[in-house]
Amino acid sequence: MLAAVTELHHGEQTLLGLNLASARRYPDFVAELTEATGHDVGYRACGTLAVALDSDDRAHLRELHALQQRSGLTPQWLNGRECRRLEPMLAPGVRGGLRVDDDHQVDPRRLAAALVVACEQAGVTFTRAWARELSVARERATGVVLADGTALAAGQTVLAGGSLSGRLAGVPADVLPPVRPVKGQVLRLTVPERYAPFLHRTVRAVVRGSHVYLVPRVSGELVVGATSEELGWDTTVTAGGVYELLRDAHELVPGITELPLTETRAGLRPASPDNAPLLGPTALPGLHLATGHYRNGVLLTPVTGDVMAHTLATGELPEVARAFTPARFTNLPHPPCATAPPSPASPKDLTELSA
Repeated sequence: MLAAVTELHHGEQTLLGLNLASARRYPDFVAELTEATGHDVGYRACGTLAVALDSDDRAHLRELHALQQRSGLTPQWLNGRECRRLEPMLAPGVRGGLRVDDDHQVDPRRLAAALVVACEQAGVTFTRAWARELSVARERATGVVLADGTALAAGQTVLAGGSLSGRLAGVPADVLPPVRPVKGQVLRLTVPERYAPFLHRTVRAVVRGSHVYLVPRVSGELVVGATSEELGWDTTVTAGGVYELLRDAHELVPGITELPLTETRAGLRPASPDNAPLLGPTALPGLHLATGHYRNGVLLTPVTGDVMAHTLATGELPEVARAFTPARFTNLPHPPCATAPPSPASPKDLTELSA
């Protein structure tokens, strides 16, 4: 979900500006990437419908609507009948909702694959191995040492390790990013042709206080997510997590129980103390950060790329990212984690959770 508007939370108005800036970049970003690679990344300007199922959820959504309006956003409030007119598969009990035409979607798996191809075409060399530690010489970052002992030298190094960004050896304690993993479980279902179109746009709701979303892909896939669990680096798919997602999704769209369940997985969101990313140079010369994007990593892809490219090329952090400098956390203690990180044998477990 590219949900700059519907992902707005109290206290995150500064982050909203960065999210909106990246959302505005998306059409041109996707067009450039598609032209360069020939890959369809599943970008859809289909909008989002956020709905409420009972009076408490409706009150919560009304508060969100008021916050959005105070922030200069213009989502449209709909009654239950208007919501069901847009999405006939919604439950009869839907009490109201917000139509957000500017919150779109992209397929993160297709996007990542296209970005790899584009980088390779541009001459980027990928070394697919674990970085064991940061190399530092004369109080400057000079590259990394890989798990097999191979040293890779670099004039500038960007630490973009997702939820493990704060665990790289060799990084000075006052520079280590305060990033922690937040687990999320996600389901993928398939919509048979006889049910298509099942949903026309992303649908999300708060059901008894729990957030749930359904993202329909052009491919016929329907993504249902996501839990939010502070469990360190645990990526176990649990019966409880699957049950809760299906239960809430069923209350929202009863027909979902007729769809084949094709995938269950858990991923890790890299969260920072203020839920916003850490972008740009650190106090250690030669070391930059691009991490801590939490639940907005895919949304912030274009602006993060622009910001880091400009910073690496000029040494200056662009205005749009200056509120997100790593220096804002310089005096914070590194957050403790309840469990050890996974071994280098499990890189698949470290991926950021994406719808």
